[in-house]
Amino acid sequence: MNNAIEIKELSLSIEGRQILENISFGLGEIGIACLLGPSGCGKTSLLRCIAGFEELNHGEVWIKGVIASKPFHHLPVEQRNVGMVFQDYVLFPHMSVTENIIFGLKDQRAARTKERLDELIVLFALEKHISKYPHQLSGGQQQRVALARAMAPRPGVLLLDEPFASLDIELREQLARELRSILKQDGITTIMVTHNQLEAFAMADIIGVMGDGKLRQWDTAFNLYHEPKTSYVANFIGEGVFIKGEVINSIEVKTDIGNIKGHAPHSFEKGEKVRVLIRPDDILHDDDSKVTAYVRGKAFRGAEFLYTLETQNGLYLQSLVPSHHDHPMNEPIGIKTEIDHLVIFTDEDV
Repeated sequence: MNNAIEIKELSLSIEGRQILENISFGLGEIGIACLLGPSGCGKTSLLRCIAGFEELNHGEVWIKGVIASKPFHHLPVEQRNVGMVFQDYVLFPHMSVTENIIFGLKDQRAARTKERLDELIVLFALEKHISKYPHQLSGGQQQRVALARAMAPRPGVLLLDEPFASLDIELREQLARELRSILKQDGITTIMVTHNQLEAFAMADIIGVMGDGKLRQWDTAFNLYHEPKTSYVANFIGEGVFIKGEVINSIEVKTDIGNIKGHAPHSFEKGEKVRVLIRPDDILHDDDSKVTAYVRGKAFRGAEFLYTLETQNGLYLQSLVPSHHDHPMNEPIGIKTEIDHLVIFTDEDV
């Protein structure tokens, strides 16, 4: 078994209520994964199963080649070599940054402890704060200390439950990118739970989209966006609309905005009625185009506007347009399609 974490057909019920259902995935050494989904979908419960806080009804959890959980076998939390940072991470208020970080290293020799401490201080850029106490730190600095403390004993696996939830949105994405670099340098396999897509995209090698206690897709961010396996994933990841279509052949569908080709073949029959996913980046603003649509909504996003457009035949689409193209409401603008990925589902699936 080459994966650092292997989950096999895991199911969890609590007081007769199904929380997780038949979840399987693997994560390689020094891989970084994110469990992404709305509140209540089961992602934190899955993390707790891996950590050892929940006992399974069915399936297996393997950590570093050792079976940690299965029915009637449950390795205690403290024997799993797992570090965990919760959403409501708590630093010891009476301890300095240095004392907080080395809290989990009491059993090591002094020289080894200092070596690890110095490593983490540099990795998390805390050189100017080593003597400070938690109340003297910003939220982002406190979070860095909490992460450093969890990483100090070099756990085989690090589990993070919404670690940036208390931080500003801008700081979350920045910290996610920084933490990814730190974890790669330190060689720690990591699974993070989040409901924030941008955090997951910035952090993860692979993302598991969860819904209603099921793992809907385990894939790269690129594939989740451009090649979603289900309409649930298509709706949850990014933005877009579904339009009616009719299958022409294995790589082409007829729609009200023209025939759409894509290099992902599918198994639908010729003439079958389908729904085609159109992302905002599939619809380009083109002043020279003879095809126009009316601006019915606009959201400013700094570098871009997200326009909601209505075509001549009453179809609503979305388009990302550079923000120097500031068109008023109800003005017609030229558009063209540029679609590389043909993503279609049956009517029943949408």
